[in-house]
Amino acid sequence: MVAKTTTLLSLLLASSTSAFAPQLQQHSCSTTQLSATKNSSNESSSAQIAAATFAIASTLLLSPLSANADGQTKEFKLPPIDQSDKSRCVLNSSKMGQANAARDKLYDLRECSLSGVKGDEYDLSGVIMTDTDVSKASFRDAQFSKGYLRNSNFDGADFTNAIVDRATFKGSSLKGTIFANAVLTATSFEGADVENADFTDAYIGDFDIRNLCKNPTLKGENPTTGADTRLSANCKLN
Repeated sequence: MVAKTTTLLSLLLASSTSAFAPQLQQHSCSTTQLSATKNSSNESSSAQIAAATFAIASTLLLSPLSANADGQTKEFKLPPIDQSDKSRCVLNSSKMGQANAARDKLYDLRECSLSGVKGDEYDLSGVIMTDTDVSKASFRDAQFSKGYLRNSNFDGADFTNAIVDRATFKGSSLKGTIFANAVLTATSFEGADVENADFTDAYIGDFDIRNLCKNPTLKGENPTTGADTRLSANCKLN
C-alpha cells in the first residue's frame, strides 16, 4: 500500500507542478489591465489545482486500499462445462506466466479423473477444479496461482515446493496431502478436510494461518512424512 500510495502521490504532484511554479508576467503600458486579469485567473486556477491535489493525497494516505484475495472470494460464477471437448481432461502447463493466471482460454478440469497424474513443475495457474479427482497426484514445484480447487479430491497429493497462492480449496478433501515448503498465501482451506496433511515449512500468511488453525480437521499425522499435522502448521495443540 505504501509503495502504491507513494507512486500515485508522485504522479499527482508531477501533474500539478505548474500549480506551485511562479507565474511569468509581461508588463506593458498598453496591456496592464489585461495582464492583471490573466494573473488573477492563473492564481485562481493554481489554487484550485493545489486544493484538489491535497484532497486526493489526503484520501490516499488516510484511507487503506482494499486488496481482496481470490482465495477469500465467497462466490464465483462459472460457465457450463464443455462436454464436447474430449481432450479437456489433460494437464497443460501454461507458457504465459503464472502471475495473473494468464491463458488463451479457460483451463477447465471440472469432473475430470486424474488420480496419480504427474504435474511436477507445471504451471497450472488459473485452473478450475470441482468434483475433480487428483488424489495421489504429484505437483512438486508446480504453480497453482488463483486456482479454483473446490469440492475435489486431493487425498495424498504432493505439493512440495509448489506455489499455491490466492487459491481456494473450499470443500475439498486433502487427507494426507503434502504442502511442505509450499507458498500458500491468501489461500483458503474453508470447509476442507486437511486431516493428516503436512504443512512443514509452508509459507502461510498470519490471517490465513489463524483460519487454518480453526479447522477442526487439522489433526493426525502424515502417513508419508510422519509429520504431526497441527504442529506442522505451527498451530497450538488443542
